[in-house]
Amino acid sequence: MKKLNLQNIVWKEGKYYVSQCLNVDVSSFGKTKKEALKNLSEALDLYFEEKSIPKFQEVKSPEIFPMAFRYA
Repeated sequence: MKKLNLQNIVWKEGKYYVSQCLNVDVSSFGKTKKEALKNLSEALDLYFEEKSIPKFQEVKSPEIFPMAFRYA
């Protein structure tokens, strides 16, 4: 079994917490941060279960920058 070090983020959206993996396009949610991360872990298990050679983007030292823009 290989070990992958994945970067994840969690934020509150309405009454739920959303968790997202920055290395692969997988996300989940829960009523608490802990539940959101647990659900993300399960979703990642399912994602990598089907992959013989996992492809993921390595993310080093992510930073969050707010950006304002206008749209129609």
